[in-house]
Amino acid sequence: MNAFRMFLVAVFVVIAGYTLVVVTSHGLNLLPVFFGDMTRMQWPGQFNLDFMCMLLLSGLWVSWRHQFSVTGVMLGLVAVFGGALFLSAYLFVESFRTRGDVRKLLVGAARVM
Repeated sequence: MNAFRMFLVAVFVVIAGYTLVVVTSHGLNLLPVFFGDMTRMQWPGQFNLDFMCMLLLSGLWVSWRHQFSVTGVMLGLVAVFGGALFLSAYLFVESFRTRGDVRKLLVGAARVM
């Protein structure tokens, strides 16, 4: 579990640093670029479509894990828009809240008998 937690910290630090550089250089103009690549029907657009589906799956999983409670749905939306930056922090915190129990981490404590 410690190796997984170190990986999550590395993901968070790398993405946060990279995002800071991109935002500083190009501003917060993500959506027109993201969807613009998709409308051109080329490889960057294919990657963005695939990535968007992964973000939606991530948000759905987080919401499901919290049994679609109001908090769960809100966290799911944050997962969709926060991507791996959110998910790495979320899993890091939850790994401690579940005391490293992978079953509880994956499905939520309420679903583990």
